[in-house]
Amino acid sequence: MIRLIKQGKYSLIETFDKTKILTLDEKDRFAWIEAEEIGDILVATKKKFNPRLTVSAGPYRLYEVKNEPDFVDLKHLELFIGEGNWQGYLLPTGLPDGRIRRRIQPTGEVITKSIN
Repeated sequence: MIRLIKQGKYSLIETFDKTKILTLDEKDRFAWIEAEEIGDILVATKKKFNPRLTVSAGPYRLYEVKNEPDFVDLKHLELFIGEGNWQGYLLPTGLPDGRIRRRIQPTGEVITKSIN
């Protein structure tokens, strides 16, 4: 079963100190941090950032996957990266709630069909 949980618009900002900020629907904002020995993590933040630092923007989709032979049973976040292509990420414990950190892992598994 693949269930679409949410979809909308995202933006990805890169600050001057190279921290990435992922914003979903102009309200949910996460610092995207590379943590040594852990991997990438998302941390909820309320801080606003200069939109002129945007490096990517477009539609996103958040899916819940269970019992599908071609996909891992986890939440999947997909970001549109241009030219009809999507980048998939696994969210082993979902998106952050409040100040709690959550892992995010890039994956080659993409549910949304790319247009080539």
